[in-house]
Formats: sequence, C-alpha cells, structure tokens
Amino acid sequence: MKKGDFIFIAIIIAIAVILIIPVTRTGFEMLTDNYPYLMGFLKTSILASMGELLASRIAKKKYFTRSGMIYRFIIWGFLGMGFVLMFKVFAEGVIGAMSSGVLPNVTGTGFFANLYRAFMISLIMNLIFAPTFMILHRVTDTYIDFGDGNLKKIVKVPFKKVIAGIEWQGFFGFVILKTIPIFWIPAHTITFMLPENYRVLMAGFLSIALGMILTLSKVRSSGEKSEKLS
Repeated sequence: MKKGDFIFIAIIIAIAVILIIPVTRTGFEMLTDNYPYLMGFLKTSILASMGELLASRIAKKKYFTRSGMIYRFIIWGFLGMGFVLMFKVFAEGVIGAMSSGVLPNVTGTGFFANLYRAFMISLIMNLIFAPTFMILHRVTDTYIDFGDGNLKKIVKVPFKKVIAGIEWQGFFGFVILKTIPIFWIPAHTITFMLPENYRVLMAGFLSIALGMILTLSKVRSSGEKSEKLS
C-alpha cells in the first residue's frame, strides 16, 4: 500500500466516524434538513470524486491520472443537487400515483409492503432519470478530457467533437443496460427503504460506486476503441 491508500482509507474512516457518533450524526442530519442542496453538493462531489480517484488507482495504479479534477468535482456537486430534487420528486410522485390508483398499491407498513414501494420508486427513477443523468455526466466528462482540464480549452471544444468522441455502444451496453438493472435498481431499493434522512447518506456512499463505475466504463471503452484502431 502507498501513502495515498492510507489517506484514502483515513478519509473513509473519518466519514464513518461522523455518522456513527450520535452528536456528529445529529448535526449532520440537521445540516441535511436545513441545507439540502448545499449538503447534496458537498456529499456527492466529495464521495463521487473519491470513487473516480479509486477507479484511477485500480486501473492505472495512481489516484491522480485525470486532468481537470476540480471541474469534475464541481460537476459532481451540481449533479448531487439534482439528486436531492429527484429523490424527492420520484419518492412522493410514485407514492402519490399509488394512492390515486395509477400504480398498483399495497397497504400496510410491513417489510414486504415497504419493499414493494421502495422497489417501485427505484425502478421508475432509474428507468427515467438515471439514463439522462449518466449521458449528461459522460458529455461533461468528455468536454473536460478534450479540453485537457483547462477551462479556456474546454469552452472551445465543439459539441460535435464531444458527441463523436463518446463510445456510445460500450456506454449503453455496460453503463445503461447492465449497471442499472443489476446494481442501481437493487441499491436504490435499499435506499428508499431507509428513513428519509438516511437516504441522502446512502446516496452519498453509493456515489463512490457511481464514480468508479462511470470512470472504469470510460477506461474500458477507451481500451476497446484503441484495440479496434490498432
């Protein structure tokens, strides 16, 4: 293990300690309640960026191999603010649709009733919102790559070049068609079974996996593209 590995592990432990100790956990929940968008920004930007760094560590043996990490961090933050809104929209929207008879409803507060409601929220959210979000992230990520992490270069990158530079077959084949049904729908089913205050915490930790999945899929797509050209 290298020095960076110990730092990475220490950060994860520090976050876990904050959530375990009652006083700090209560303060964390209060901040989340009072400043949902700010906390959504911070949690997602920090944890998803850590996922990207971990993916780089796995794929290339180094944490900092990608340019423009500060811009990726900011974009993750704004996406996190979107998560805060979408979690609320889909959770209350699906429950409202069940109550009005638009979706099949299950009464009661038992485990299986809660499991069904959580699954339906996760299913509909991931089928509607997740692909749009993932495409947006891939586009912004590609802008940063083509601009070499330099803002002056990034703003001059043509949109056509970005679209042409994305390996769409690999993106849809893996990120959309595999990770959504196999990982994200079950993961968010668990998320929506938790009390509302803890859903954001769960989503934050899932952002580590999200950052890893999107980064590793890009590395994989780039490798396949290079093999076809050689």
